[in-house]
Amino acid sequence: MAKKIVLTGGGTAGHCYPNLALVPTLKDSGYDITYIGSYKGIEKELVEAAGIRYYGIATGKLRRYFDLKNFTDPFRVLKGFAEAAHILRVLSPDIVFSKGGFVSVPVVKAAAMLHIPVIIHESDMTPGLANKLSYSSARKICCSFKDTMAKLPDGKGVFTGSPIRRSLLKGDPERAKAFVNMREGDYPYLMVIGGSQGAQHVNEAIRSALPRLTGKYNVIHLCGRGKLDPTLSRLAGYMQYEYISDELADLYALADIVVSRAGSNAIFELLALRKPNLLVPLSTAGSRGDQILNAGYFEKNGYSKVLMEKDMDTDTLISSINEVYDNRDAYILAMENAPENGAIQAICDIIDSELEV
Repeated sequence: MAKKIVLTGGGTAGHCYPNLALVPTLKDSGYDITYIGSYKGIEKELVEAAGIRYYGIATGKLRRYFDLKNFTDPFRVLKGFAEAAHILRVLSPDIVFSKGGFVSVPVVKAAAMLHIPVIIHESDMTPGLANKLSYSSARKICCSFKDTMAKLPDGKGVFTGSPIRRSLLKGDPERAKAFVNMREGDYPYLMVIGGSQGAQHVNEAIRSALPRLTGKYNVIHLCGRGKLDPTLSRLAGYMQYEYISDELADLYALADIVVSRAGSNAIFELLALRKPNLLVPLSTAGSRGDQILNAGYFEKNGYSKVLMEKDMDTDTLISSINEVYDNRDAYILAMENAPENGAIQAICDIIDSELEV
């Protein structure tokens, strides 16, 4: 009889992609996989596209600030708990794995009520509220960063790193060259990933630096939906895209260096791919500050250089990019020796071990 696992997590792609990264290994290990997410969240689209059975439940956000929805969302959470409990009773899974996001809280709580083992994964350096609310229901809490261990309940924390999709490791630089069709010659490829949140600041800084950057690099710019600049469509040495999906692995394989925000998924992808990188973390004006902590950890371990948004102008951006490129071999060496690699197998081993308890 196949072992049965329920994956949960949503609200952003960042709460979904790590779950999907586990799927091939879980299938190879004989697991029957089901996903519980929100009715219409981005996770529904991503999971169904991956061919995984999906159930939606009601969800509400637990805010730390005043909002009229604070009066109605608790009822949505209670409804989600009832729906999750019903789904879990019908599925009768052996274990639940949660990646976080507020949709995961009622699933985790319902699993605990039904005495189904729960494992949680925390991506960021500092735990998010949804995961904190779920800690008491979890047997183990996997984490991406060593430093997070000190913030987890005694006896529950396990340092694993962050799971990365296998498909990203199979890129072909020659396919990417044919796709972007940029000028030939001795131009290193610089890939810029603005990120879905706060991309405009990075976009503006990169575009102001293009006259100098394109003298040295071929620049591939993933700028976000609705953020293309048509006035730059014919600039030699520059290609811009709103969003890339199928070709992303190929573009990563082609890139010599990468400029990126410092969301956990993004930086662990760079680590797994050994891509020298400059991180521009989202400021506290646009986040709870987790990207700043993530970036600091990567810089401390020699995986990245960090440029704070408040310090970013044309000159600092160009000099930082050139510094990363000039020292790319040192960054690659540090990433090759990183203990954060191998997260998928580490997490799947923990899932297996908890079934044996």
